Amino acid sequence: MRVFLVAGEASGDRLGAALMGGLRTLCPDVKFLGVGGPQMEGQGLRSLFPMDELSVMGIAEVLPRYPHLRRRMFQTADAVLSERPDVLIGIDSPDFCLRVAKRVRASSDTRIVHYVAPSVWAWRPGRAAKMARHVDHVLALLPFEPPYMEAAGMRCDFVGHPVVSDPVATEDGIAAFRMAHDLGDDPYLLVLPGSRRSEVERLAPVFGAALRKMGKTPRVVIPVAPGREEMLRSLTADWPATRLLEHPDPGQKAAAFAGAHAALAASGTVSLELAAAATPMVVAYDMSWLSWQIMSRMALIDTVTLVNLIEGTKVVPELLGPACRPDAIAAALTDLWDAPDRQGAALARTMTALGQGGEAPGLRAARAVIDGLASPRDPV
Repeated sequence: MRVFLVAGEASGDRLGAALMGGLRTLCPDVKFLGVGGPQMEGQGLRSLFPMDELSVMGIAEVLPRYPHLRRRMFQTADAVLSERPDVLIGIDSPDFCLRVAKRVRASSDTRIVHYVAPSVWAWRPGRAAKMARHVDHVLALLPFEPPYMEAAGMRCDFVGHPVVSDPVATEDGIAAFRMAHDLGDDPYLLVLPGSRRSEVERLAPVFGAALRKMGKTPRVVIPVAPGREEMLRSLTADWPATRLLEHPDPGQKAAAFAGAHAALAASGTVSLELAAAATPMVVAYDMSWLSWQIMSRMALIDTVTLVNLIEGTKVVPELLGPACRPDAIAAALTDLWDAPDRQGAALARTMTALGQGGEAPGLRAARAVIDGLASPRDPV
């Protein structure tokens, strides 16, 4: 079996590597081609070009690089048409991967799979119908996504979220982490102000002001995203009782998450990492006034936290946009600090819904791909 994969950023590289491992388990003679990062290369992929060239976000960043990205899109699609693989799998990065899929579908009957369903349940529902014109099969990370894709005419399999495969900290690991960072037995608050520069610059000052307004100021631990060390040292210099966790390895990060009494986090998949660690949380996020006006009008849902989406209720407090202010965050954190067990059952149910305790997502995804190859393409 010949499989052509395309990933454009680190999260896709991780998904692709796990999928490749699953495919090799089920089909030892599989051959991989395509575009990927270091984790996929570790599984035997020789990338057509460096994946980092595709890791661009934001209109202002994309526009000057659009001609180059367009050339890479044509190069990738032409490679698929030349290699004639059994299946093309685009992994997230929809702006790039779906353009490749469209060009391939125009000239080939190669089966096309897209890994990570677009969030049509949150905004722009018309994307599913457009996608169905050139995609046969979708691999979904969230259990409620298949009906949206199937309604548009595509096969869709829920294969589980990669967070369920993250390392789980042991009690010994948590104790070792506390000792290494001189935390003693005191409860601490995990603070996660995002990973992108714009997020950290916007959220860190608000989070710091919120901490100072809490009735009882806890000790604070901040796992620092790569490349944000100097920025966070500056932005947190006057925070109370704060320790920066720079360059944590996966075990240290898992221990930091699992050992926390509670967390304050920017919105994003980090909420699922906290759920996996059974760490209760408050989610807060802000953006520019214009971006908020656009997003709030386009959104089809009133929550951005996946735990709340899966539960169907706002068990995790959210302070978004105009509500992302120090007083409101401090009040929510104080309530959570005094009663952290309120979220426990919901966090456990969320992880079960995402596939925890079952077959690894990469292997489930591989089974779905192989099964799909045996199925004819449904007309759209």
